[in-house]
Amino acid sequence: MKGFKDFLMQGNVIDLAVGVVIGSAFTALITALVDNVIQPIINVFGGQNVDGLAFTITNESTTVDVGALLSAVIAFLITAAVVYFVFVVPVSTARAADRRRRGLGPEEDEVSEDIALLTEIRDALVARDNDSAPRA
Repeated sequence: MKGFKDFLMQGNVIDLAVGVVIGSAFTALITALVDNVIQPIINVFGGQNVDGLAFTITNESTTVDVGALLSAVIAFLITAAVVYFVFVVPVSTARAADRRRRGLGPEEDEVSEDIALLTEIRDALVARDNDSAPRA
């Protein structure tokens, strides 16, 4: 039981729980915005049709609601933009600043092993091409 208690008290689990709660509240907010503001604006372009941009193929059960799809796309884009600009950008900036403050940033004089290997391959190919080039 002690291990389970330690797991639950870790910061990651608590952060995840807070994120889920805030995410569901934010989803309700965006849904209300889209349903009550954006959907009526989209429905204006549907003309005299009270369903907005929806059309019926054969009967009421075969209604295709293009306006609802557009609203869902707009809701997704708004949610993604808010998550990116409110959470991702500040956290990335803070982490980069913390890494710089601790001196953990990438050394500019050091080259990773894969980059060094690719550089050697490039140089060998250039040398091979220069050796096989016809001389005038």
